[in-house]
Amino acid sequence: MKLRTPLKGGFVMLYPNYTEEMLGLKDAIVTKIETIDGTTHIHLEMKLQTQVCPHCYYDTKRTHDYRLQQIKDLSLFGQVTWLNLRKRRYYCPHCGKSFLEKISFLPKYQRITTRMTSCIMNEFRKVCSIKSVANRYNISQSKATRLLDYISYSKPSSLPEVISIDEFKGNAGGHKFQCILTNPKKKQVLDILESRKGEDLYKYFSEIDKSKRDAVRYFVMDMSNHFRQIAHTCFPNALIVADKFHVCRQVTWALERVRKEEQKKFGKDRRIYFKKSRWTLLKRNANLNEEELLQLEGMLQISSKIRDAYLLKEKFYYFMDSQNIHEARTRLKEWFMHVGIVNLPEFNACLDTFTRWSKEILAAFDCGFSNGFTEGTNNKIKVLKRISYGVKNFNRFRNRILHATVA
Repeated sequence: MKLRTPLKGGFVMLYPNYTEEMLGLKDAIVTKIETIDGTTHIHLEMKLQTQVCPHCYYDTKRTHDYRLQQIKDLSLFGQVTWLNLRKRRYYCPHCGKSFLEKISFLPKYQRITTRMTSCIMNEFRKVCSIKSVANRYNISQSKATRLLDYISYSKPSSLPEVISIDEFKGNAGGHKFQCILTNPKKKQVLDILESRKGEDLYKYFSEIDKSKRDAVRYFVMDMSNHFRQIAHTCFPNALIVADKFHVCRQVTWALERVRKEEQKKFGKDRRIYFKKSRWTLLKRNANLNEEELLQLEGMLQISSKIRDAYLLKEKFYYFMDSQNIHEARTRLKEWFMHVGIVNLPEFNACLDTFTRWSKEILAAFDCGFSNGFTEGTNNKIKVLKRISYGVKNFNRFRNRILHATVA
């Protein structure tokens, strides 16, 4: 089919193959387009071209016969679209065998076009369920799952100078918890590990060349003893860094334990009031408005233990505001001294933990890396898991996560 287009000087030329280019079907000849019950059917066949016999590699242009094949394509003008292809089978006079023609927009053994497959693969980069993708493209859920299984990401062969590790509840592959490995410096997901067990982590990292593991300078993690043990064993040259969020959480938990114990001594109304006002206690003093400051003052006058716990919390945030490791070391010692003077059991337990982790806590002020990107990716994984109602197949779950998070 040809289209007339105006040119300068009043001449008119015929624009060839505009239907082919509009539909994006290379080397196809459209013979008919019809709409049946709201579904678009495009009838077409391929141009006769010289083909190379896959058996003897001789050229042939001889047609043996035709076969009709119905192919699903992307929706056209909002309607479900089918391509009714009159597929040519060629005959090779040299070896006497026949073979089907190669079609640029149709993969071998497939009944959906290449561009539709590409769009479905791109949909899997979004946080959405397999069922929603299948409904959007009018294919079965099992077909969408088979396409997803074509996606495969290999294990990283090397590691960057900064790595971060964290666990999340995935319930896949027979394990309750999985691990995520990221590069917090470049905000990249490196891999998803099937288990958080120490022996499994050791086996995983041992398979990476030792010279590449020795190149890792920083190992960022939460305050997990088995993660720290793995870091010491597999990354002897790396500086272990405790994530600041998990460090601060120890202090806020201690304050919460004090509040809950003190609430037991109050009447019902005051107990409910303290429970509803817990965020006033947890919020930093500098961020409180006038109303919250008045509320805080009344709460601290009621309980001396809550007042002492709140002051320890504020002094700890003063330590967290340190600009360098030397300032942080001095302020941490001061905070240890205040905890010893106040002598609250909840904060004494916190003091014991920080004493064991002081080296890793102070390292965070030396490098500036945290688990922020890793925790954000974990939230994305939780949403993906929730909308999918869980994914039991670990390989499928891993590839789906990497496909949705790797740029």
